[in-house]
Amino acid sequence: MEHPAALALTSLTVGYFVLAGCDVGLGMLMPHLARTAGDRRRLVAAIAPYFLGTEVWLVATVGMMVGLFPEVESRLPAAVVLLVLLPGWLSRDAGLWLRSRSRTAAWRHACDTAVVVGSWALAVGLGLVLADLLTGGRPGPATVFYTLTTVLLLALRGAAFGAERLVPPEHAAGRAESADAAARLTRTLARGGVVATALATGAAFLPGAGPERLLPAAAGAAVLVAVLAVASGLSGPRWSGTTSALAVAIPPLVTALSAGLPTPAAPPQTLALVGTTLLPLVPVMAVGQIWLYRLSRRPASTPGFFA
Repeated sequence: MEHPAALALTSLTVGYFVLAGCDVGLGMLMPHLARTAGDRRRLVAAIAPYFLGTEVWLVATVGMMVGLFPEVESRLPAAVVLLVLLPGWLSRDAGLWLRSRSRTAAWRHACDTAVVVGSWALAVGLGLVLADLLTGGRPGPATVFYTLTTVLLLALRGAAFGAERLVPPEHAAGRAESADAAARLTRTLARGGVVATALATGAAFLPGAGPERLLPAAAGAAVLVAVLAVASGLSGPRWSGTTSALAVAIPPLVTALSAGLPTPAAPPQTLALVGTTLLPLVPVMAVGQIWLYRLSRRPASTPGFFA
């Protein structure tokens, strides 16, 4: 049961990163992609319905880790979780939920700032957590490059999502500058990801700085560079939706393989109970998220509850 549980935890984590890249990454890029009040309103409208589904995966991932893998939970860097991830999550969510509660420009600006700052904090925090697990809590150059790679991949995923969602609807008059800027940015971020991955791979071979198992990390880095090379060479965002999803899935997968999962898990009785109650829900979540993605990949139309 331990290995299926570890596989489920890894799958949930990978799923969260793929999905979170859309809303977290797009939030990170708001200052670059949304220059006017109307652009920012459309960008928030693009993020808003999607982040609710993403957070279902976050809750499921955290719940499974706390319940089934207490050793993994104990290895998480508490300072990063409490000082970076949690404040970032609260800031981003507060900005999204409260933005439409007032129509004043100052209030909207404050909420947009909270979304951007919170999104960056989430991206950096997620990168630091993966880097800490990979390096066994040994800070150094590898930590910096692993974190940088994760941040760039989340931003790449957000840019690819924005290239689809920020296109004005056919029936609405509007500019496509935001979508065009997002499309152009996918190539820049993919090229940056290649450089960051190369630096992270080199740092992994420094004495005492790399993951416990170098082979999965090296294989993951090779696949990641290949995927990013495809994304960086495209003219426009044609395949960036797929390539960015594949790319952002690799860091959590490599972390799970390189950091020694499965680690000792909960007692067999707990694993059996959760296995019969929670695991059957994972395919349902996957189908539901695919359905939500197919709906939300359409251009964001008129702003609603959040914007």
